[in-house]
Amino acid sequence: VQLQASGGGLVQAGGSLRLSCVVSGRTLFTYAMGWFRQAPGKEREFVAAISENGGSTYYVDSVKGRFTISRDNAKDTVYLQMDSLKPEDTAVYYCAAESPSLPFDVTAVRSTTNYDYWGRGTLVTVSS
Repeated sequence: VQLQASGGGLVQAGGSLRLSCVVSGRTLFTYAMGWFRQAPGKEREFVAAISENGGSTYYVDSVKGRFTISRDNAKDTVYLQMDSLKPEDTAVYYCAAESPSLPFDVTAVRSTTNYDYWGRGTLVTVSS
């Protein structure tokens, strides 16, 4: 299974970006998906997750109301729409596929160790 994230770039505070993550090698429907981010000098942190059928989502508090995770299983693609961006959103963003053996719940989705596959990441830089 391979994950390819794209869509990062440089944007001014208050602007928007949409990240995409294309999954290949296995049907996307098999996996709950998550987005994580890692800022320089910091640990990788959970941002958002979406269940296999898209019916459930979770977000870290700092992005609630600004970011939206979605998926199109027909296109094997997961999205992260990021609006009202802030300088503190600057980070490398990674998409990941959760292990199918795990439940989709608020605790499981937040742990990096519960994800089997990771993309390379795409850099988002928000200028003030």
